[in-house]
Amino acid sequence: MKSYVLITPARNEVDYIEKTLASVVTQTRLPKKWIIVSDGSTDGTDDIVKKYEKENSFMSFLKTGDKNSRNFGSKVDAFNYGLQNLGDQDYDFIGNLDADIGLKPNYYEQIIEKFGKNSKLGIAGGVRLDFVSGKFINVVSARNSVAGAFQLFRKECFQKIGGYRALPFGGIDTVAETMSRMYGWEVESFEDIKIYHYKPTGSAHKFALKAKFRVGKKFYLIGYHPIFVFSRFLSRYKQKPFIIGSLVAIAGFLWATFRKYKRPVPKEFVKFIRKEQKFRIKQFFIKGSDPARKLD
Repeated sequence: MKSYVLITPARNEVDYIEKTLASVVTQTRLPKKWIIVSDGSTDGTDDIVKKYEKENSFMSFLKTGDKNSRNFGSKVDAFNYGLQNLGDQDYDFIGNLDADIGLKPNYYEQIIEKFGKNSKLGIAGGVRLDFVSGKFINVVSARNSVAGAFQLFRKECFQKIGGYRALPFGGIDTVAETMSRMYGWEVESFEDIKIYHYKPTGSAHKFALKAKFRVGKKFYLIGYHPIFVFSRFLSRYKQKPFIIGSLVAIAGFLWATFRKYKRPVPKEFVKFIRKEQKFRIKQFFIKGSDPARKLD
């Protein structure tokens, strides 16, 4: 039987992590190993994880050194710390799972079945619903994209791309899945499988404009085509904080462009992702829809 392992970096997730823990330990197909890495938590997260660890032999709790702040790069460091502690563990699939996610009991059983039906499938996952104002709402998604909060990789795919890259402004999941496609693997989110995300995203909190500016810089750093960036943000002017949010994100992209930030991805990666985006733009003007778009 095909097996999978999970790694969960967690920092101060006391309000949400028990939902994730309960979701995994009740899976119809349990992970062979689940490593939870506390990235300097100070709020009681560790105590909750330790309680579950005692009751579930496949779980392992690790703790990194305390840090004053957490960024996207430190999250990858925590993930890689967990990866190192897998040792020579044998497995077929490896996944990242954020500590604010809820899953149905047969989630991983369903996802592994999808891998079994397609030998070219490199990354798979469900579609995300965010908890907003007391209810879950669908998140804009794409057929060939899986959110980093719950990406499950075929082991060979994960090894081929060299795992996750530490990027200062984010885009870790985007780079991983784009590199997977670049090497010939398929990436797919399945609309019939749902993921429940409880924690508000960066764009939803009080630092919304700062987050939007950072997203603009992120898109420059991972090589997004300028026309794709402008059309993406302008098409989302109805999302909070509404029109100003789109303009601030574009400003972040232009800021990074004019300052000529050094990109942490290779030139062939930039060439590939822009080729994908130009195709999507072309198809939009020809057919009136984005061929990669799945949910609105």
